[in-house]
Amino acid sequence: MTATTTLPRPAQPLRRTPARNRPAARARRYTKAIILWALAVGFLLPFVWMISSSLKRNLDVFSIPVRWIPDPVQWANYAEVWFGEASIARYFGNSLIVSLIGVVGDLTTSSMAGYAFARLSFAGRDKIFLLYLATAIVPMQLLLIPRFMYFQQLGLYNTLWALILPGIFTVFGTFLIRQFFVAAPAELGEAARIDGANEWQVFWRIYLPLARPVLAALAIISFVGSWNDYETPLIMLSDKSSYTVPLGLTQFVDSDGGLSAGLAMAASVSSVVPIMIVFLIFQRNFIAALAHSGLK
Repeated sequence: MTATTTLPRPAQPLRRTPARNRPAARARRYTKAIILWALAVGFLLPFVWMISSSLKRNLDVFSIPVRWIPDPVQWANYAEVWFGEASIARYFGNSLIVSLIGVVGDLTTSSMAGYAFARLSFAGRDKIFLLYLATAIVPMQLLLIPRFMYFQQLGLYNTLWALILPGIFTVFGTFLIRQFFVAAPAELGEAARIDGANEWQVFWRIYLPLARPVLAALAIISFVGSWNDYETPLIMLSDKSSYTVPLGLTQFVDSDGGLSAGLAMAASVSSVVPIMIVFLIFQRNFIAALAHSGLK
């Protein structure tokens, strides 16, 4: 018998767009770019107007036509907002305490609960998880009055703990991290158990380091939600010294409904800075975490 020799197939030439189609493809690409740029500018215009208004006098904020470049520039608005009688420095401190403690608590409880629902076997695990998810159907507004009565009985009303404690347990955080752990390779945990690791060591040393991207994404979501929360502090706080930033911004409206627009815009710009800092720190992990957790 003679051995048959298989000749290698010639390499396939790269497919290129026919010359007659290149102008059409280029036109589609430019059209998409123009549409995206127009949308980006449309979304950024309110923020640009807010920055511009923060450097204007009150009488110039709502002038028509809009003057995008302030003249004269009122840097004194920021000095008044931070060091004047209606300083928001105290409110910033309160918001940072509530947000940072809430983020740490949310990451801790969500990572442990997510790992338990994803990797531990116990009776009724899936049913309990579905019941836990079902609690997300209840609107947040319906829970404000029961929480108010509960924290009042505990003596936590008008304290920052009334804002912190509800934020350290979130259904979304548990679901997000559980989805990540479900997709993680089970062989890693099995190999660690064979080497003698207990369940806590498997969680802490094997799976939790892999979850850094999703933890970063959850940190962004939790921080932004806690920082921008207005309704909960409005119900739970009555002392101005305990106000957070969203409530502090209302101090620039007098009892007659008059608005110190320049000061209010300067305070609003200042309130956005921490959110931008947190997002810029963790932005690389945000999209990757959502993709790995199965949220599209």
